[in-house]
Amino acid sequence: MRRHILFILLLLDAVFPYAAVPIVPPKLSESTGIAPAFFGPNALPVPDMLDGRTQPALRMELATDGFFGYEKDKTADLYARVNIPLWTDRVNLSVWMPIMEWYSMTLERQRTCRLQDKEPIQGHEAGDVYVSTDIQLLKARKYTPDIAFRAALKTASGGSFDKARYFDSPGYWFDVAVGKSMYIGKGVSAMDNENAFLELRLAGSLGFLCWQTDNGRQNDALMYGLQLFAKAKYVSLRATWGGYMGWEKSGDRPMSIKAQVNGHIKGFEPFVAYQYGIKDYPFHQLRIGLAYNLDILKYKKSKVGDK
Repeated sequence: MRRHILFILLLLDAVFPYAAVPIVPPKLSESTGIAPAFFGPNALPVPDMLDGRTQPALRMELATDGFFGYEKDKTADLYARVNIPLWTDRVNLSVWMPIMEWYSMTLERQRTCRLQDKEPIQGHEAGDVYVSTDIQLLKARKYTPDIAFRAALKTASGGSFDKARYFDSPGYWFDVAVGKSMYIGKGVSAMDNENAFLELRLAGSLGFLCWQTDNGRQNDALMYGLQLFAKAKYVSLRATWGGYMGWEKSGDRPMSIKAQVNGHIKGFEPFVAYQYGIKDYPFHQLRIGLAYNLDILKYKKSKVGDK
């Protein structure tokens, strides 16, 4: 009996200190500072927007990035992305991440990020993994546009929170993109996308983005974007303006413009892109990469036909 009483007393002694700690509600009037303006360029950049269409082919992309900060900090990374059609050209699974980044931070940048180091720091870190499901809700007809919906998840795989590189917290977003193309060429109709000399496209997107900050809090943001796209037989140009607006209003409202030029050589797409941070994203970004497209749906259909 005494042993049982002694065990209960020891258990209560161990549990009571934790039970006595009150739950403190977050102070919504104070900024957490868990925002893109105070972290590395890969922490939570403005997501690339859809143009109203899903990816109809298996697309594998490998690129390298150079980020040149407004406070003389530098980051280089190796980036990979894959888009996989799921049994139909109306749904695809997308996975992407900065595989590894190498960075060097100036004292000026470290002070902006509220770090206490007295010497410039440098290092390397693996990045966050992003996963999304992209769904084609409506395909364009003569008078109607393409409409696509995306549900995306940001993991917390990126580290070095103490060096202001990644948030070390999950996030997610939902957005809808609407786009419409016009096809130009001698003797082609407005919907003749196969024989057209030039495709001109206008797209817009709107969505909701959320990420965890601290102490039971999360930051909710409105996503937005506009895009112009032009494509000829061997080359295409895409210009995008977009961002998101967090409710804390402290470093959480990144806005940027991005231009990308792609070559089209059979299934290969060499490309170069430049991004300029207008607000709360203090970086220039230069990306050089190569993508390869494989029409696996067509291949599957041909195999079925052979049988």
